[in-house]
Amino acid sequence: MNHSSIINRKSSMPGGFTLIELMIVVVILGLLATTVMPKILSKPDQARQTKAAVDIRAIQSALAMFKTDVGRFPTTAEGLQALVTNPGLKGFSSEGYLEKVPTDPWGNPYVYISPGLHSRDYDLKSLGKDGEEGGSDKDADIESWNLQG
Repeated sequence: MNHSSIINRKSSMPGGFTLIELMIVVVILGLLATTVMPKILSKPDQARQTKAAVDIRAIQSALAMFKTDVGRFPTTAEGLQALVTNPGLKGFSSEGYLEKVPTDPWGNPYVYISPGLHSRDYDLKSLGKDGEEGGSDKDADIESWNLQG
């Protein structure tokens, strides 16, 4: 056997990563996480705001059907419950207009006022993530009179 071929032969096993290479990978992953994670984490709030707007549109449709049958919108005292159970009104649909009174995506009741302060017929809104009047960004109220389309 030739000793020089044994000494000069390179190992067929690959070498591991150096500490510097591992540190560079960790830094790159850290930079990616700090730029990507806020975008991913902000999506649930945006989805809840969109769901609240969709709910408000559905409630508005139920209110329009109620008015067609009864001749008026529910009063503030009757509230949105009047879309589920008949408060003793002539013309009320036997099936009702909603299966149940929905809560907003944050678990709070929708605010219904009739006649409205911002709309002649009624105001309908979600108080948003913070559950309080007003707010901005993620805490902004979702209001029927400000919905587009």
